[in-house]
Amino acid sequence: MELNLDLSRELVNFENKEKQYTIPIFIPHKGCPNSCVFCNQKKISGQTKDVTVEDVDNIIKEYLNYYDKTDKKIEVAFFGGSFTGIDKKLQEAYLKVAYKYIESKHIDSIRISTRPDYINDEILKLLSKYRVETIELGVQSMDKDVLNASKRGHSDKDVIYASNLINKYNIRLGHQVMIGLPESNLQKEVYTIKECLKLKPKQLRIYPVYVIDESELYNMYEKNIYVPLTIKDAVKRCIAVIHECQKEDVSIIRLGLQSTDEITCNNSKIVGPISDNLAEYVIAGIIREKIDKILDEINIEGKELIIHVLPKYISTTIGPKKINKIYFENKYNIKFKVKGEI
Repeated sequence: MELNLDLSRELVNFENKEKQYTIPIFIPHKGCPNSCVFCNQKKISGQTKDVTVEDVDNIIKEYLNYYDKTDKKIEVAFFGGSFTGIDKKLQEAYLKVAYKYIESKHIDSIRISTRPDYINDEILKLLSKYRVETIELGVQSMDKDVLNASKRGHSDKDVIYASNLINKYNIRLGHQVMIGLPESNLQKEVYTIKECLKLKPKQLRIYPVYVIDESELYNMYEKNIYVPLTIKDAVKRCIAVIHECQKEDVSIIRLGLQSTDEITCNNSKIVGPISDNLAEYVIAGIIREKIDKILDEINIEGKELIIHVLPKYISTTIGPKKINKIYFENKYNIKFKVKGEI
């Protein structure tokens, strides 16, 4: 049996509609008013020292050498800390450095990440002045109990206010949400994404919780107060969240936390759904669900199944470590093949 599989609807949220290069500048914990239970920003970002204005300039220059003569959009992105919580003079100094590269047409835009409770009209006027194109809010959850248990220090109302205000200023809105926070579960995470989508973010980052040493969450883990997710659990929850995203025009620009040497080195204490290719497992799971629905309605036992997909979907249809191939061959007693044509 041969089956042409159109995955355009299921995977549209993962399509990169705007090809670009990103110049990442990490400002770990600078500007953040509190410590969430899961937080160890210096460990997560790989940064161990503060970033100066001169550092920002040097980082941009270094990356521009890599991106010489590119026809892709280039964006400077301030990650790590709560950018709008930084002292206003330093915040503006960072922005001025990046903005001069916009004026010289070496870069195209600026992106910042911050907390929902650090957004107001004054801040947005400053960001607009320097043509900040995207603001990512660290939402993490819209459930009150989860926010309290994670010691986020802001409420769901702060997320609503900040998101609406950013949209009012016509700045692209991004949301960051976390899977597996204390007191959370699959139902609360589906609720969170539904509430986020009502606020019309254009982009999403979805991170499973890593339990990192020197964080309060690690102490909770050692005392058996908190149980980390397995990779299987994280994949299941991510798939449920993404099913909600499929109903809206929102891009998933990151799924899973990128490992760094600081996180994954042998001396690091870290537990949880650690995977450098979590997105592949999630996408493979979405594809598996689609094929399962088709095969459950027909009798294919003992036959050969050839799935035709676009070439870019071959590996994810088979699945990392051939998990989909193994799954279908065992469940339906078939021979499973994938071809890159449709």
